[in-house]
Amino acid sequence: MPRGDKSSYSNKQKRKAEHIEEGYEHRGVRKKEAERRAWATVNKESGGGKKSGSGRGKKTTKVSSKRGGRIGGPRGGKAAAARPAAARSRSAKKAAATRKRAATKRSTAAKKGAKKRARKR
Repeated sequence: MPRGDKSSYSNKQKRKAEHIEEGYEHRGVRKKEAERRAWATVNKESGGGKKSGSGRGKKTTKVSSKRGGRIGGPRGGKAAAARPAAARSRSAKKAAATRKRAATKRSTAAKKGAKKRARKR
């Protein structure tokens, strides 16, 4: 059997690979790379080519398929990806500044509280 031969895979595995491949292509991955990733995912989940029959190899898992996908809502990061790098960078800097301000505010409030408690003693 030559390398890359898919005859030992079940119809379900082939359908699954096709579906995963379409998903990658929809996200902009080129055809050949999408196909490679799809079969790698099928192999990881089902342990390689499996024709039907009892007691064949390890059980299937859906961990690889569940990674990503719906994380970040229905748009899944497409909105951020569509923005220019400069805009994303500006947003990141703004968020960092906000976090820094909040941390300073918290530490100042903590110091004031400690002073008040010390005066009460």
